Amino acid sequence: MSKLYYAGKEIPLDENGFLKNQDDWNEEVARLLADREGLASLTAEQMDIIRFMREYFIKYHVFPILNNVCRITNQPKKCVNEQFVNPEIAWKIAGLPKQDGIRFVTLDGKNYIMEPYG
Repeated sequence: MSKLYYAGKEIPLDENGFLKNQDDWNEEVARLLADREGLASLTAEQMDIIRFMREYFIKYHVFPILNNVCRITNQPKKCVNEQFVNPEIAWKIAGLPKQDGIRFVTLDGKNYIMEPYG
């Protein structure tokens, strides 16, 4: 199990790098998670996507439809793919749990789709 360190506190992650406790999330923790995923900084557009995903999941307990994320955050179609490449990275940075039975697949390394498995 890996950990993040923020404000003198250890924040546990699962084996895939997802927060074990969603309540440990804040925007600074998001920046640390982004750094772990190879994103040196988060733009305002990326933070809008992350906030929306987080709010949506907290309200509905499911992953939002990606095109709706872009429409509701007033960004171009496929914004999640453009901003994060893999939507699961945005999900992880949003401090949300790994979704059992769902994975993201790509054939071209640019465009990902959500696919059930298991």
